[in-house]
Amino acid sequence: MRLLSAATLAVLSSAGGAAQAQELPAPEMANLPAAAEAVAATYTPLRPEPGMGQPTPWGIDILPQVTPIGEEALRMVHWLLNPVMLGISALVFALLVWTVLRYRAGANPVPATFSHNVRLEVTWTLIPALILVIIAVPSFRLLANQYDPPKADLTIKVTGYQWYWGYEYPDHGGISFDAVMVNREEADKRGAPYLLETDNRVVVPAGKTVKLLITAADVLHSWALPSFWVKMDAVPGRINETWFKVDRPGVYYGQCSELCGTKHGFMPITVEVVPEEQFNAWVAKMQAEQGITPAETAAVSTPDPAA
Repeated sequence: MRLLSAATLAVLSSAGGAAQAQELPAPEMANLPAAAEAVAATYTPLRPEPGMGQPTPWGIDILPQVTPIGEEALRMVHWLLNPVMLGISALVFALLVWTVLRYRAGANPVPATFSHNVRLEVTWTLIPALILVIIAVPSFRLLANQYDPPKADLTIKVTGYQWYWGYEYPDHGGISFDAVMVNREEADKRGAPYLLETDNRVVVPAGKTVKLLITAADVLHSWALPSFWVKMDAVPGRINETWFKVDRPGVYYGQCSELCGTKHGFMPITVEVVPEEQFNAWVAKMQAEQGITPAETAAVSTPDPAA
């Protein structure tokens, strides 16, 4: 069963009912409010921190990174790629200016007759090759770390729809919900950036490895969250895998990064990283609202020893 907020239902109803809410039997529905109220008090949604996990006005730099992969990539960009690119650009510009001045027609009334220079050609072939090797070593290490994740503490299935995201927590009894962009009034009430906040947030525990299984139900989408250095395509009929681990609690924002239709720019991603006890409280709240019992959760998340 998907958990759909009032805002979600309104959006989906206007779109022709792209997703359908399922109702629980009456006895279970009667018990849900009390159970949800008992645990809701221990979970309080975080307010976004300005400058962290979201774009800033006139910002031109990479967002602060909060994952090991992001920190490694940021070091590579700032301390390796940027100096190399700056040096190459300066050298090419200097050579261009020198060539224009040295070999202009006024300074060379008689054209040169040489056609090549073996020593120069070998030099400008070997030096770029050496630069590429220097760049390749940390690049391959970064790729290996990205696609060889540690053992996951939590798995989340992500499905892209036109035009919102659906999430499922198979390790916690199949908690599921849709995440639809909120309007400006609701974003202001939450102290969140407009066009980036969703009605339901993806909540994960701090310091835990989270594995994402990403797919799409209709067309190509892409789940991208800059602060995590994560961008993975959502392809219909295929499941792509990526991961992240965040130690710093907070609210982090991303967007679909694959052109997917008229509302492509209105399917944001909101991830809330909380301490583990807060995450457990959120899980209990969601399970109570969706009629999921701890026994069902254990049956889903505990592997069969005989398997």
